[in-house]
Amino acid sequence: MRMTIESDPSYPAHWEADVVLRDGGTARIRPITTEDAGRLVSFYEQVSDESKYYRFFAPYPRLSDRDVHRFTHHDYVDRVGLAATIGEDFIGTVRYDRIGPDGRPASAPADEAEVAFLVQDAHQGRGVASALLEHIGAVARERGIRRFAAEVLPANTKMIKVFTDVGYQQKRSFEDGSVHLTLDLEPTAESLAVQRAREQRAEARSVQRLLAPGSVAVVGVSRSGAGVGAAALRNLRDSGFHGHLYAVNEAVTRDLLDGVRAYRTVEAIGAPVDLAVIAVPADRVPDAVAACGEHGVQGLVVLSAGYGDSGPAGLARQRELLRQVRSYGMRLIGPNAYGVINTAPDVELNASLTPAPMPVRGRTGLFTQSGAIGIALLSALLRRGEGLSSFVSAGNRADVSGNDILQYWYEDEATDVALMYLETLGNPRKFTRLARRTAAVKPVVVAKGGRHTPAGHVVPGTRLSEDTVSALLRQAGVIRVDTVTELVDVGLLLSSQPLPAGPRIAILGNSESLGVLTYDACLAQGLRPLPPLDLTTAASPEDFRTSLASALASDDCDAVIVTAIPWVSEHALADDLADALREAVAGTPGKPVAVVHVELAELVQALSATRGPADEPPAHPADATPAHPAADALRTPAAPAAPGRAASTPEPDRIPSYPAAERAVKAVAEAVRYGQWRRALADAGQVPEYEDIDEAGAAAQLAGLLADVDGGAVLTLSDWDARELLARYGIRVLPTLPAPSPDAAVRAAEVLGYPVALKTTAPHLRHRADLGGVRLDLTNEAELRRSYEELTDALGKPAELQPVVQPMVPRGVDTVVRSVIDPAAGAVLSFGLAGVASELLGDTAHRLVPATDRDAAALIRSIRGAPLLFGWRGSDPVDTPALEATLLRLSRLVDDHPEVIAVTLEPVVVAAEGVCALSATVRVAHPPARGDLGPRTLPSY
Repeated sequence: MRMTIESDPSYPAHWEADVVLRDGGTARIRPITTEDAGRLVSFYEQVSDESKYYRFFAPYPRLSDRDVHRFTHHDYVDRVGLAATIGEDFIGTVRYDRIGPDGRPASAPADEAEVAFLVQDAHQGRGVASALLEHIGAVARERGIRRFAAEVLPANTKMIKVFTDVGYQQKRSFEDGSVHLTLDLEPTAESLAVQRAREQRAEARSVQRLLAPGSVAVVGVSRSGAGVGAAALRNLRDSGFHGHLYAVNEAVTRDLLDGVRAYRTVEAIGAPVDLAVIAVPADRVPDAVAACGEHGVQGLVVLSAGYGDSGPAGLARQRELLRQVRSYGMRLIGPNAYGVINTAPDVELNASLTPAPMPVRGRTGLFTQSGAIGIALLSALLRRGEGLSSFVSAGNRADVSGNDILQYWYEDEATDVALMYLETLGNPRKFTRLARRTAAVKPVVVAKGGRHTPAGHVVPGTRLSEDTVSALLRQAGVIRVDTVTELVDVGLLLSSQPLPAGPRIAILGNSESLGVLTYDACLAQGLRPLPPLDLTTAASPEDFRTSLASALASDDCDAVIVTAIPWVSEHALADDLADALREAVAGTPGKPVAVVHVELAELVQALSATRGPADEPPAHPADATPAHPAADALRTPAAPAAPGRAASTPEPDRIPSYPAAERAVKAVAEAVRYGQWRRALADAGQVPEYEDIDEAGAAAQLAGLLADVDGGAVLTLSDWDARELLARYGIRVLPTLPAPSPDAAVRAAEVLGYPVALKTTAPHLRHRADLGGVRLDLTNEAELRRSYEELTDALGKPAELQPVVQPMVPRGVDTVVRSVIDPAAGAVLSFGLAGVASELLGDTAHRLVPATDRDAAALIRSIRGAPLLFGWRGSDPVDTPALEATLLRLSRLVDDHPEVIAVTLEPVVVAAEGVCALSATVRVAHPPARGDLGPRTLPSY
């Protein structure tokens, strides 16, 4: 059943949401309507007598017609009912009824409601009630309800736990044989933490079910052995998958296909199927999905193309596919997916198009949106001896996304490093939140490909520039790289080496020129290299070992880069060199080491071969020139992870090598910056409290301003209203008076007091002092009248120029402070210097709101023009603490009041003492019904 606003104008369609339950399955939460009477009766018949007793405090075997009418007729304001559904069936319900102080039914402004749940017994323990409570709480807040009251029998411990574990402030008492609970619905830090912890566990579990199934069916296996389905089946079979494997082909005439038990339909399998890999044409996928859903399959990998990647018709088909998949409580990877791999020894799943042998087991997780990039990354990692813990190539990413995979990797002990190739960020706000939490325990490296949304990726857009997105990702601890080559380079270092304690880099090797190149590359990356140590071309492996051991033992460096050029004839020394380097590292562990080696053109093919297990010779093609031993010997396969091994523990016997100094240095530099971010987490700062902030007054002012504004409209505040609103948060904006004539300018100056400034405010001249639209330090009426005449003679009539008069402020550095709410990323605080040069160079820094005191301090110091604030070339330093306070106050304003969608303070003059904004533009609108603090929900594109 799909209600629409057209069929019922009062129906709140935005309350509909798909959610992931505790066990990893999905359900849909939606308002109950008058059309749900039959579903409600059927649902109630399946509930046990005990659960009915707990709900109604008495035996209640069936619902009367009056009950059914009451439970299905709502005004969606004072009486609301929500249902959790799978397909067309109810699995749980919740309702609230607004009540007054006497406990009787009431309407607004009464702000309390009585709430009650009922969950089908077969679905209890899946987190249905917790999800319903989150959503009914959000609905209640939207309708002006601030408290829930609930009566629960003492024996109903499960429901009492649902209420007490939610994290809201609550009161609890025992009255007339029942437990009386009152919950304050205002979100708290504890309730938000509970909500996000539940979200993490549920989404991680949903991915775990996809990556570690007990049984897999491949739907669409050709009898000839050709095609995508047959390839996927062979890869599953040859990977040594530990579970049950089935092939499905509606025309199969024999028991086995490629040695795998074959069936005509999924239903005919007669045993549970956890994961289905679908490889049939797009027009046949709906039938395959329905068959899987009816059989109880938990998740799908859809390899089929012809969806969002094929135009508007395919896009509509993709949306319907997602709706169908979720109606059965399943999760979806794809469509147009390349597949998934899990190298865990008890799983060994290769449900992808990657032919055997699949990647060796390692400590790196890999997620890609592109199958082609996935192939390239898998190949590059394999060539360089890197193993994987898991691999997901999500294709069009209609359902399972990088956010879900981050939730899984966060708690996955088999993954130490997360590598991600992303073309879009469907929910940047959530991604940065998840990435920040994950990066606190293991590195997250991201290469973002598409500057624009590719075909098939139906995600909300963002108005933020790529530079802004990169800044926000780095603020969250994400290591942002530009290419897939850098993704592999950085991943290799982080998976095998400890984090450096600082930026001091020792360089040693047998080539002076290569050492100098490495030194220059370190400087370019902002590192602090020590003078290179030239061991000369005659250096032996023992010379390398001694020098490396000495560098590692020194307190003067934090990382070491070894440079090596090949020997002309004594190739046998190369294996000894690798052993010598490992011996030095083993003797003095704790610092990262990277090797730069020079490759010869004729050895490129041989260098691409992967070294086999330690007891086998390198697997070089028979007709290939042997790889250079020094480089090849360093490429050892990933060692099996020890049971219970802590995350982010590098493997001590592996030393990454790079064919160019710039690539090695880039990898080391990213590790240095990430290490600095990790250490800064120990003191992340705090959002300061200001006693002079008038939060209630600002809320009342905004409510009044928006009272007559339509829901989707945006209001730009007048200068007076903007100054008043900002003043409530301690942000001073210089008063401005209009000057439509010379006489008006004189009267304005008399009100403000001389000296004054005369400036134009026409859009094409605003903030463009370089065009001559500003006159400063006017000390008397004669100067003011003369300047007015000069402006109008040079630039146009007063009606065009829109002149204004302002009092003068102390000279200082002109800056720009902005905050904007992006529909995808949330509220962003920005800072830069005022002027054309800064705008042209894009010298602007960004932080997510709410900003901490450390964020504000870092924000003003992170632009390239920051030296101008601290006394550049002998000038006086300006009042940066006052500037930081302005940033923090603006951050508080937009965080406290989601109605404020954009603020621009330009210019903000930072003087030796104090700051003052000369002008302010504030835009406001009604906030969205569901903000970032709303209930957890799956995206619906």
